[in-house]
Amino acid sequence: MKQTAFLKINPADSVVVCLRPMQKGETINIDGKTIEIKQDTPAGHKLLIKDAPKGTDIIKYGYPIGHSIENLTEGQWVNENNIKTNLSGSLEYEYSPVNEQLSIENENLTFKGYMRKNGEVGIRNEIWIVPTVGCVNSIAEKLVDLLKAETNCEGIDAIHAWHHNYGCSQLSGDHENTRKVLRDIVLHPNAGAVLILSLGCENNQPDEFMKLLGDYDQERIKLLVTQKVEGDELEEGMKILRSLYNIAKQDVRTDVPISHLRVGLKCGGSDGFSGITANPLVGEFSDWLVAQGGTSILTEVPEMFGAETILMNRCENSKLFDQTVTMINDFKEYFLSHGEPVGENPSPGNKAGGISTLEDKALGCTQKCGRAPVSGVLAYGDRLQVNGLNLLSAPGNDLVASTALASAGCQIVLFTTGRGTPFGTFVPTMKISTNSQLFHNKPNWIDFNAGELLEGAEMKVLLRKFIELIISVANGNLVRNEKNGYREISIFKNGVTL
Repeated sequence: MKQTAFLKINPADSVVVCLRPMQKGETINIDGKTIEIKQDTPAGHKLLIKDAPKGTDIIKYGYPIGHSIENLTEGQWVNENNIKTNLSGSLEYEYSPVNEQLSIENENLTFKGYMRKNGEVGIRNEIWIVPTVGCVNSIAEKLVDLLKAETNCEGIDAIHAWHHNYGCSQLSGDHENTRKVLRDIVLHPNAGAVLILSLGCENNQPDEFMKLLGDYDQERIKLLVTQKVEGDELEEGMKILRSLYNIAKQDVRTDVPISHLRVGLKCGGSDGFSGITANPLVGEFSDWLVAQGGTSILTEVPEMFGAETILMNRCENSKLFDQTVTMINDFKEYFLSHGEPVGENPSPGNKAGGISTLEDKALGCTQKCGRAPVSGVLAYGDRLQVNGLNLLSAPGNDLVASTALASAGCQIVLFTTGRGTPFGTFVPTMKISTNSQLFHNKPNWIDFNAGELLEGAEMKVLLRKFIELIISVANGNLVRNEKNGYREISIFKNGVTL
């Protein structure tokens, strides 16, 4: 992949990406002609290689990323100031299946996970406290502190309480979203035992919430309603937690097929290299995992806008296509219902890194899911039903989307970034840098450097290193967010607060 100064991603492109800062007056040779650079242009940004009169589509990744809003000439820096998105409202789509055959060997690999009673597999064995309502967050934290002090987490991986502000004063969709995500956390296989902590008078009524869990493991999942405790709720909570701890600490890792691995695909703080290095690397891993019988999930629906037809046409059948169309158009209507344009993206950090429009961002973003067919489409808060590549309805916000991926059943989230971010959700959240500068500047945040692809590394060699790292994390090695203790959840909110 290494170039001296620039990269043309697709033969049809009308722009190239600078691999280093380019100076006004420099020249590049491309497609049999010499082009003079008109302006100083930062690394990761785009240079025009053919004239684009006002209204002309700008092509990158082989697709339009917007149109010029003024007359542009070759050698000019293309950015958010001189191009504009082509996106608008809901669209009619036609199913044109694309069934690419991928030749990837099934290697019959294993990892050491925790086999749960229902057949799911965890890559961590933690004790969690899940509040049904934000009113008991502080009690949950106090119980975590007490259990840690008493046990020093001996024999288990960690003890956490998952804060949130909801569970009461919500209506209809928001209320159900909260209930579903909390249910998903309680049932997640990375938890060896869970205490559900309730106040008692909240809208998220504890008895009804327990019914939502279905046929759950009653030995490992317990409920405490604090308003019903006569006396000290901390003392009563500790009695339950001691029992749960004694059960969970007996769990041991066993060899399980790699097909049990479920990973979430997420990007944030993207830059002009995201679609060239980290996202394609994650896409290669996603294809590899699906070929092993495993599962990957792509979300960030607003960041599919502009690349959605690629995903739609990879759906295995027309039913999945229709579900994907609904997912896309429903999210567009969500924007429009709030009076917001569907192309209100990218962020200031994205623009500084070289991403100019939402299409530019989407075409890079969706590379995280490789080329495998789409096998499933999930609503927000749904749990996985089928292996293979799934699409999940959730917004682009880093923490909300990562929480949704974990809630769907992912044991780990793969998070690509060009700008860097320290956060993590309630499962290991592995950070993959798009460039080496970030990797070296933030070693306390970043777990893997995909920027090596810009320096001559071969994709197949780097992919093998990446696979080995992910399996080591599944075996118990901690990622940076876990080592730092940066772990939290965020639930999607849309409607009224009472």
